[in-house]
Amino acid sequence: MLLKNHYQNAYVTSDIERTMELFRTKYDFAGFKQFEVAQPVKTPAGERISVVRMALGWIGNLQYELIEPISGTVDLYRGGLPDGFPTRLHHVCMRVHEWPAFRAEVERRRWPVVLEGSGTGGQLHFIYVDARDTFGHYLEYCWMTAERWAAMGGA
Repeated sequence: MLLKNHYQNAYVTSDIERTMELFRTKYDFAGFKQFEVAQPVKTPAGERISVVRMALGWIGNLQYELIEPISGTVDLYRGGLPDGFPTRLHHVCMRVHEWPAFRAEVERRRWPVVLEGSGTGGQLHFIYVDARDTFGHYLEYCWMTAERWAAMGGA
């Protein structure tokens, strides 16, 4: 699988506020921007709505994403939650520069797609590939416009 342009580590949590507090107190990082997202996503079972709380923050050239599943199609995230509180690595994300060519490559290789969506008025496309047999976690691939990348804080 393509592993170039890795820019994000994403973690699932049952308590995003508590996780952000741990980043603040244990690792001196308080730069998260938090928001809630309700968006349509495509799954192998069809199109659904997924509602999650998210927090994004950059530490150097690496973006940390925290995800708290709320409702709808969130089993992909809930399935990664440990018993109790600790956060757990869920996926890493690679930036894709040519979405149609990449999407065709996914089809050609028959990679197991578990979730796919778009956001920000077509300025962003993402896809999750199940790579748990190789890495123990999912891989996300994301394309976005230069404007969207800059708005996210990308360098």
